[in-house]
Amino acid sequence: MSTMRSIRVPGCGLALVSLLLLGGCNSSDSAAAPPPPGRPGTSAAVNVTPSPDATPSGADPISAAGEACVQQSFGELTAAQRAGQLVMTGIPIGDPDRDRTLVRKKHLGSVFLAGRTGHKASTIKKGLAGLSAQTTKTTTVKLLVSVDQEGGRVQSLRGSAWTTIPAATVQGRWSTSKLTSRTRTWVKELKNAGINMDLAPVADTVPAGTASRNPPIGYYNRQYGSTSTTVGRAVRTVTSTMQAGSVIPTVKHFPGLGRVRYNTDTSTRAVDKVTGVDSAYLRPFQAGIDAGAGAVMISSAGYPKIDKKNLAVFSAPVITDLLRERMNYQGVVMTDDVGRAVAVQSVSRGRRATRFIAAGGDLVLTVVPAAATTMVDAIVAKAADSSGFRAQVNASTLRVLRLKQRSGLLTCR
Repeated sequence: MSTMRSIRVPGCGLALVSLLLLGGCNSSDSAAAPPPPGRPGTSAAVNVTPSPDATPSGADPISAAGEACVQQSFGELTAAQRAGQLVMTGIPIGDPDRDRTLVRKKHLGSVFLAGRTGHKASTIKKGLAGLSAQTTKTTTVKLLVSVDQEGGRVQSLRGSAWTTIPAATVQGRWSTSKLTSRTRTWVKELKNAGINMDLAPVADTVPAGTASRNPPIGYYNRQYGSTSTTVGRAVRTVTSTMQAGSVIPTVKHFPGLGRVRYNTDTSTRAVDKVTGVDSAYLRPFQAGIDAGAGAVMISSAGYPKIDKKNLAVFSAPVITDLLRERMNYQGVVMTDDVGRAVAVQSVSRGRRATRFIAAGGDLVLTVVPAAATTMVDAIVAKAADSSGFRAQVNASTLRVLRLKQRSGLLTCR
């Protein structure tokens, strides 16, 4: 008989893992890249910037009718409803209907299926049916329903009803055609369960020989490989295949957790002292972005070479200057779990949400349902008090609505 205990993995929330079966959870690149506007470059730049004529990633063109629907829906949402679109709450994967009152009352636009289950796809879909969509006078805005389905030790949906997904270290050794074929199968299973967003793929690169000393990623074999080339190829393949299967891919954990020595879920000491704006390890993130990432998840670690003062999740240099301007990503940016994570515990729950949005982020994830209420209320209050912050909330709401429109989750009557 296996022993079970609860553990936390970045991007996984709280999960039950079998200790007996699982044992736990959670190159020389030199091409120059131009610096972003208003930011000095360095002499050892790495090209992670898309071509000048590329469409900003995450902002794929939508039809004129689609954009009109986005604007129509946005115009009809109240301040509280706009704030609700920017918070994703954790709900029990085995009983997703349990928190439907919270979802309805706080106008939440997204949920995360937390934990593990062996329930069939039809059972999960039936449970999700009780979660109401957001409605305005003339529009319907459905929920983003996300899950952690990476593979290996991070597979929330498992058992006889689900295909067993190997760890990323195994997937990274497959050919592109094999990885594409297998990913199609996994994506179809998610769609059959009513899930439209996967908090995957992991774009973190763990240097060779350091996996055992990298608690959040390497220790659990969540990396596709030990070079940016290997990881980038797999991330590009998984991202594009998810998109083709109508499941939103979430590239994580920007700008990388592959070189930290502590886990942000359990420690305040997760710091990457090496990664800068020119790091080769940013290339897998760029690969995922260029392949059509619907969302990019920001880590809660510190990156002093990019921002000496703030954790990445609260950093405008990381989110706005690096990700949005330098790497040309204009889509939805979300947090890792900031409900329970020890790394952010010194910041009040409400300020975790407002500081993230102020830094350029969009979607706040908390695996603690009670925190969702506090976060929505804090966003509403600050937006009412500050025109500048209100403009940021509006911009974030529009990005979320555009993602939903492209994903068939926003309709206008």
